[in-house]
Amino acid sequence: MITELGHFALILAFLVACVQATIPLIGAYKRWPGWMALAEPAATIQFLLTAVAFAALTWAFVTSDFSLRLVVLNSHTDKPMLYKVTGVWGNHEGSMLLWVLIVTLFGAAVAWFGSNLPPSLRARVLSVQAMVGVAFFAFILLTSNPFLRMAVPPFNGQDLNPLLQDPGLAFHPPFLYLGYVGLSMTFSFAVAALIEGRVDAAWGRWVRPYTLAAWIFLTIGIGLGSWWAYYELGWGGFWFWDPVENASFMPWLIAAALLHSAIVVEKRESLKSWTILLAIIAFGFSMVGAFITRSGVLTSVHAFATDPERGVFLLAILAVFMAGALTLFAARAGVMQAKGVFSLVSRESVLVLNNLLLAVACFVVFIGTIWPLIAEMLFDRKLSVGEPFFNAAFTPFMVALGLILPVGAMLPWKRATLGRIIRQLAPVFALAVAIGALAWAMQTGRSALGPVGLFLAAWLIGGAAVDLWSRTGRGAGRFARLTRLPRADWGKAVAHGGLGVTMAGIAAMMAWQQEDIRILKIGEQFDIAGYTLRLDEVHDEQGPNYFATMSTFTLSKDGREISIMTPEKREYPVAQMPTTEAALDNGFLRDIYVVIGDPQIGGGWAVRSYYKPLANWIWGGSILMALGGVLSLSDRRYRVAAGARKVPHGVPAE
Repeated sequence: MITELGHFALILAFLVACVQATIPLIGAYKRWPGWMALAEPAATIQFLLTAVAFAALTWAFVTSDFSLRLVVLNSHTDKPMLYKVTGVWGNHEGSMLLWVLIVTLFGAAVAWFGSNLPPSLRARVLSVQAMVGVAFFAFILLTSNPFLRMAVPPFNGQDLNPLLQDPGLAFHPPFLYLGYVGLSMTFSFAVAALIEGRVDAAWGRWVRPYTLAAWIFLTIGIGLGSWWAYYELGWGGFWFWDPVENASFMPWLIAAALLHSAIVVEKRESLKSWTILLAIIAFGFSMVGAFITRSGVLTSVHAFATDPERGVFLLAILAVFMAGALTLFAARAGVMQAKGVFSLVSRESVLVLNNLLLAVACFVVFIGTIWPLIAEMLFDRKLSVGEPFFNAAFTPFMVALGLILPVGAMLPWKRATLGRIIRQLAPVFALAVAIGALAWAMQTGRSALGPVGLFLAAWLIGGAAVDLWSRTGRGAGRFARLTRLPRADWGKAVAHGGLGVTMAGIAAMMAWQQEDIRILKIGEQFDIAGYTLRLDEVHDEQGPNYFATMSTFTLSKDGREISIMTPEKREYPVAQMPTTEAALDNGFLRDIYVVIGDPQIGGGWAVRSYYKPLANWIWGGSILMALGGVLSLSDRRYRVAAGARKVPHGVPAE
């Protein structure tokens, strides 16, 4: 009964979305207040109905209702409750239901908190968002219905993919989807502004909070996914340039560019066309991500589905929305004339350069990700584009971005002179060069990656600190004024500093990590990077839904015991799949990483271990970037939409 109720609620939500996509749009065109006002209750009802459907599916998983096909394929009675719940979105159908739930949530957020928007713009934004909802409701109901019943329910299920039975990955998809789908909101604002024929400073102020929220969620989601890959897959890496990883990274890069571009629209009413284009493309890349993970055209450890029919449906959705939006963009080019002029040396110019670097970096990742598919389709050749290409092609753009950020953050709008900025940043630059030179002198090899990474980290962190300090004025009381700076200023500094911390972690790990692979018998020990690891014990254990080979290692340094490490190898009998559970001894400056392998014929066990310098700085920097976004989002100007002028009802488009 609950399942049928959820299915019925999903169908009703689809019908409400159809109404919301048409009636308010007609009302905005005709200037009929009643028709426009329909958008707000429709958005709320659509969200509530979708939430009922999602709750019904969750109930089926929690109660192990094996009359439901999706529960049979992705759950088991012995599975811990956390993974019964996360099993809801640990599959294609459930994850798409979560997707549309978030689409409706963002639409409802505009209905609830968008009272400062002009009625016609609000109606159009909600209509466009409902169009996105209609497309995905149709996708679910026609190709990915999560409420299909089994003719003969089995006594038990087939379990969830063991790789997904982990806390890190349990919360990774919801955050990622909040970011992906959050970009649908910027798309809706862009298309609504094009229909309305008005792109101005107020529009820039309205769209920025949604862009910032999407970017924050993407940052958290990507960070969680990277952390999971690091400790769960047993490969010892944090990023593999996997197609699905790239699918989340590309929208993150474009969202970062959009965020900076929207500032120029808001402050100077420049870069209007570019900002609208970025808003459209950002959602396009989130759609590309959905296509990659669900079409089966590119293989990945993270992929949800391999059904070409679903891939064609998603490709059709992508084509329709992108073609429609870009056609409208071309038709409305005349209403997006820039008003603010600026010199070559100004904050606007640096933000343009920032945007170009991020956009080109995204394009490089896109080409590397999609090229194997193009090569197979056009040239009938199977190619693999791996880490060497991405590192060589992508890294220079990030280095350039790191170099310009501290300078751009301190430049004034419209017109500036570099002399004052250079004098303020000179001590930080000298310190950064000294740190880079010291790293070069102390390393045993001659890799430039580590020193350059530490130089950029010091430059970004120090530059962010100087930027904050420069805003406190002169004379006494600067520390007191520092605490009273707007949260947006603190958010920018924390986010830029977080990028520096992440760059340091990535560069140090890639340049200076050490790896050791050997066969070890119980009681034997070995050294890695000045630490000693001794294999003390190997025994079998039984978990709630798996069998494990548990090992115990003692980690010591200079004869002093530091920790006991317990890597394990698990076997999930229902899924008939093994997993590797690495043991980590985390430290501020390094990680020791140990993996136990298979028993060897001559006795002993295969052991793989790593020394990873500054590993936790990668995710610490991600946390700081997300925190910087949260600080900016909590700025009072966003909460009350200060400066977002209201357009009187009935004002014609420019």
